[in-house]
Amino acid sequence: MHIRPSTAGDHDDIWRIFHAVVRTGDTYAFDPDISRSDAIAAWCASGVHTYVAEDDGQVVGTYILKANQPGLGSHVANAAFMVDPETQGKGVGRTMAEHCLDEARGLGFKAMQFNLVVAQNKPAVALWEKLGFETVGRLRGAFRHRADGLVDALVMYRVL
Repeated sequence: MHIRPSTAGDHDDIWRIFHAVVRTGDTYAFDPDISRSDAIAAWCASGVHTYVAEDDGQVVGTYILKANQPGLGSHVANAAFMVDPETQGKGVGRTMAEHCLDEARGLGFKAMQFNLVVAQNKPAVALWEKLGFETVGRLRGAFRHRADGLVDALVMYRVL
């Protein structure tokens, strides 16, 4: 698997994955009916480092890396990951996560924080825990799950 910074030529693949992931309404706060242009604008915004993961020339995942907060909080990174549903369970997420941690260190970030990990997303929670993240907060009913209604979200943090 090869992970690289995205280019404008990747927008179709990013949209394909983004749309497949957010339309279910069970892991991301993005509107499940978000338009392609709004999705690309958010995922590839100025100040956001956007990457794609390729396997045999096929884009199978994407992630973003950015400062969690501006100014005096900008030393803490934030990231988001999306894996093509066709390739979930094959290590794409973990490979991107490890790459992201190295990139964050290389960019000078001192820690990483995830602000809204859906507690019911057991694979994501387990991966972050395996990679050294701690749950530092539980936000009761903070995520409006499309199927289950209001569910908890976790704030997870790790020093780099």
